Amino acid sequence: MAQRVTHSHEKEVTMPVGIVIRKSPGVTRWAAWSWRAVALLPGAGPAEWRELRREGEAVEYHAATVQVELHHTQTEAYLQGISAKVPSVYVVMRNGAAAHRDGAPLDVVLATASPFEAQDYADTGEEIVEKVPMPEGLVAWVRDFVEAHHQDEEFKKRRRDKRTIGDAQDGIGDPRIPQMSDVYRAPVMARKGRLH
Repeated sequence: MAQRVTHSHEKEVTMPVGIVIRKSPGVTRWAAWSWRAVALLPGAGPAEWRELRREGEAVEYHAATVQVELHHTQTEAYLQGISAKVPSVYVVMRNGAAAHRDGAPLDVVLATASPFEAQDYADTGEEIVEKVPMPEGLVAWVRDFVEAHHQDEEFKKRRRDKRTIGDAQDGIGDPRIPQMSDVYRAPVMARKGRLH
């Protein structure tokens, strides 16, 4: 029987995860090849575009191994991620400046279990963010961490100030203070202010 992993004393944990990228023929005449992150290898060792398997023209590579980090302050995001219909890790990639073996155009920047962090990267428009389903072991690792550190924030209703809503603010609308343009002063108030 597998022993349950606990992280009760660690506020931050990491796990090396291999990123598998699939190269397949492009579907348009403008892109000869399509490159997509398709799988994860939890606990993988270092690799740089090592070929894993070939099916016709399609090739899968262990492109890189990156550290997936979990922080105790981000458990809300991880909880949302593992509660999704398909729990996923988000792989963030960038168009590669260096030419890789087989002409791979991507550099793997990071992998995250936080959909919020992935959204931040997607919003910049500079990186490519792909959602890759989490293997069961990775889901269990994230779930154990969340159970050890997550605390629901108690909702606190904000109390209203005891001030009167109709109070004048810094002389605005006060007929005793002459002002050239007072958009808050009613015409009647303006005439009364001039009479005194």
